[in-house]
Amino acid sequence: MSNKLEMMRIFCAAADANSFKEAALRLNISPQAVTRAIKELEYALGELLFHRNTRQIHITEFGRGFALEARKALADVDNLFTPGAGSKPSEFGGLVRITVPMGIGRTFLLPLLRDLSSSYPGIQFDIRLSDNIADVIDEQIDIGIRVGATLKDNGFIAKAASRVAFWNVASPALIKRIGKPLTPQDLLNMPTTGLIAPSSGRAWPWMFARGQQLQINNQVLLTNDSQLEIQAALDGIGIGQIGSCMAILHIREGRLVLLLEDYTAEPWTLYVYRPQRGPVAPRVRIVFDYLAEQMAQESVFPTTL
Repeated sequence: MSNKLEMMRIFCAAADANSFKEAALRLNISPQAVTRAIKELEYALGELLFHRNTRQIHITEFGRGFALEARKALADVDNLFTPGAGSKPSEFGGLVRITVPMGIGRTFLLPLLRDLSSSYPGIQFDIRLSDNIADVIDEQIDIGIRVGATLKDNGFIAKAASRVAFWNVASPALIKRIGKPLTPQDLLNMPTTGLIAPSSGRAWPWMFARGQQLQINNQVLLTNDSQLEIQAALDGIGIGQIGSCMAILHIREGRLVLLLEDYTAEPWTLYVYRPQRGPVAPRVRIVFDYLAEQMAQESVFPTTL
C-alpha cells in the first residue's frame, strides 16, 4: 500500500479501536488490509506503532504522539476540500474580478465593496467599468452586473436583483427656458443628450411605453459615459433619458425634473451573474450572494420615488 495518506487514516482508526478487526469494520475493509497498512507505516517510520498479540493491541508511546500529528494532518487535508467550512471571515482571501456598467459601478458598487472589505479584508477586487457586455470567459471575470434581457446562456448563474426604468429628465432651469415636452415626438425639436451604444457606435434609441422607440439624431451632446450624460442633464445642456437608479436622488432633491411620465417604458431587470464553470471559490460565492442581496434592497439600490 503506497498511499501514505490512506495508511494514516487506517492507523488513526486503529488507534481509536480495541483491535484491528474493529478498525476494519469501521472502515469497511478487511482486517488483513489494516494489518498490512500498519506494518507498511511502521516500516516507513522506522518505529513500532502497536504492541499486539492474537487477542488485543496496545498503542506504543511513539504511536500516541504520531496519532496526534496524523489526526491534525488529516484534518488539514480535509479542510483543503471544504474551504468554506468553519472558516473565519479573515481566512477568506484572493482576487475577485467584477464587471459592471459605469454608472452603477461608480455610484453603487464602491460603497458595497467598502462594507464587504471590512468584513472580509483578505478579498481583493478587480473592477472593470464598462457598458459593454463583457466576455466573462475570455476576460476571466468572476462576477458580472448588467441591465437588460434575461441571460439565456446556460453557462451562467444569474440572479434578478432589481429593476431599472429609463426616465426622461431635465434640469429645472432648462425646462423653465424651453418648456416641457408633451409627447416623445416633441423631443425631436428640443436639446437632448445621447448615450452611445458600444455595439453600433450610434446613440441608443429612446425607449417608451408599449415598446415604442424613438431614434434622435440631432443631440446636442453624445457620449459613451453615462455619468457624463447625467452631468450634462444636471447642467441644463439637454434632456436625457437616464436610468432610474442614477436619476432618482437628483429628482428627489430637485436637481432634475421627471418628464413624459405617462410614456415611461417598462423597467429592465438588473442581474448579478457568474459563469457556471466548475467549482466556485468561497470568496466568489460570498461576493456574488452579497451583491445580489444588497442590490435587491430599496435602501441600497432605489427604484421608486
